[in-house]
Amino acid sequence: MNYNKKTVYDADVKGKKVLLRCDFNVPQDKKTGEITSDKRIVAALPTIKYLLEQGAAVIACSHLGKPVATFDGYVKKQVEKGRNEADITREEWEKSLKKLTLAPVAKRLSELLGMDVIFATDTIGEDAKAKAAALQPGQLLLLENLRFAKGETKNDPAFAKALADMAEVFVSDAFGTVHRAHASTAGVAAYLPAYSGLLVKKELDIMGKALDDPKRPFVAVLGGAKVSDKINVINNLLEKADTIIIGGGMAYTFKKAQGYEIGTSLLEADRIDYAKDMIAKAEAKGVKFLLPVDNYCAAEFSADAEPVLVEGNIPADLMGMDIGPKTVELFSNAVKGAGTIVWNGPMGVFEFEKFANGTKAMAKALAESGAITIVGGGDSAAAVEKLGFADKITHISTGGGASLEFLEGKELPGVACLLDA
Repeated sequence: MNYNKKTVYDADVKGKKVLLRCDFNVPQDKKTGEITSDKRIVAALPTIKYLLEQGAAVIACSHLGKPVATFDGYVKKQVEKGRNEADITREEWEKSLKKLTLAPVAKRLSELLGMDVIFATDTIGEDAKAKAAALQPGQLLLLENLRFAKGETKNDPAFAKALADMAEVFVSDAFGTVHRAHASTAGVAAYLPAYSGLLVKKELDIMGKALDDPKRPFVAVLGGAKVSDKINVINNLLEKADTIIIGGGMAYTFKKAQGYEIGTSLLEADRIDYAKDMIAKAEAKGVKFLLPVDNYCAAEFSADAEPVLVEGNIPADLMGMDIGPKTVELFSNAVKGAGTIVWNGPMGVFEFEKFANGTKAMAKALAESGAITIVGGGDSAAAVEKLGFADKITHISTGGGASLEFLEGKELPGVACLLDA
């Protein structure tokens, strides 16, 4: 895939209306609706400020959460959850939409920019069209939640065209959504010249270079629960990395493939042959393939369970929950002297304090490695931030699913649609 795309720096936006796709999918307090972290809003500011400074009229848009765009769809979803169709009201559906309005984002954006942000109460309806038509250079309009319209996730050409008709240029700056072919991420590029924003540019520059031309040795650290989630990542990285480190729940399927007993640990029995193939492929290619040599185990999957250190075979009544001290040493030594390290997925049950040590140790090892360090979104990013190592990491990706598909070598629809540089 070509990562070399035209950016906002290449676009002539003076006096033009720019449709800017942002990622304002912010976490909110379930009871009050208060934004609990404005990190994603702050991340969009450099592109917004640049466009406004260049004399553009900016029409920002984003999704928030997973609203159900139609009442019929809402009823269907509730019935699937076991509710009686007769009990489901249109009023509660409308209430569910109100919880996911982007109005609080518009308010926070106003505060951060120190200017009035105009808010449209719909996406392509009368309010949005009128406010977009009246928008002047240097002004910012935020449209209502894109997923309130059923055409967004279906990449409906009519919805994409209606969005595009409000503007003259499209800028994509929501890296967290570029792996999805939605109307606002890919569809609009059929009607407008499409450029990358500064956030997407940074992701493509750093992650693209790490995969295409890494500073060596190149070490990939992969964790998380399932082998099946990372099959394509491992396949792709076996062609590129010098060392692959496997931790987390997925490691036990590999240990089983090596002939070890894994007790009641997480196992994908249908992936054992695949795991054997990967180990053999790594050996044939001269890629170091490191697996845990000891584990902290427990009798049950619980935050209160007592950790039991086990080396080699895991007893029948125990499950692996985290990597042990010998594995921490093995993995930490493997990242010392690396040129590039990519990390995606925790080393154990990171959400349980007693089983978070392996993930903490990995974060520390990356921070102290001196390498170009890239942390994929999701749990590993949360771990690095929570532990206070974020400022020592070269790049923390803003997209969980997108960064995973990037590591898989997949074509990302929201990047493929941008103009080539």
